[in-house]
Amino acid sequence: MRAIVRIVGVILALIGFGTLVVGGTFMARGVSAQPQPGKLESGIALRLRSMAIPAAAKNTPNPVPPSPDAVKAGMDHFADHCAVCHGNDGTGDTEMGRHLYPRAPDMRQPATQNLSDGELFYIIENGVRLTGMPAWGGEHGGGESSWKLVHFIRHLSKLTPEELKEMKRLNPKGPDEQIDPDEFLKGGDTPREHRHGGETK
Repeated sequence: MRAIVRIVGVILALIGFGTLVVGGTFMARGVSAQPQPGKLESGIALRLRSMAIPAAAKNTPNPVPPSPDAVKAGMDHFADHCAVCHGNDGTGDTEMGRHLYPRAPDMRQPATQNLSDGELFYIIENGVRLTGMPAWGGEHGGGESSWKLVHFIRHLSKLTPEELKEMKRLNPKGPDEQIDPDEFLKGGDTPREHRHGGETK
């Protein structure tokens, strides 16, 4: 019982400290998303994110066996749904990614690659509050396609020029290419076949 009380106390202390830091930052800088988060804010946010992911989710193994087909399905999905913020190469160096708060991370780096498959899946499915990362599970689909995305995220540092070229072809097109944005946002067909998780809808 004492251990539980101590854990709850630590969590509440971290939340309180984080609230003070965020509140102080807002008072000093306003609510602008222009500056980069500081090291302290980033460290607290990452710690809280880690604590918020259930242990069972962290330890869940990927049920989709690794294979070229799984990576390809994850690549197609990533190009169609994720690259607008994360970039085809996972660097986050896109118009959207550079202007999020916090910035879209370089997913090739240890901060992402050191997460377990279960943690990556949980983040894809549930999103991360107070960031630009949406939840792609539940009514949006997810499941097997999210596990295939995990395989592709592991593959990011090994992307070939041919794969990047294929991803560019799969990226959502701009209005000059006659895509109906309302239809795209509803998950409907675009001038090319709309792919989700490697499957044509």
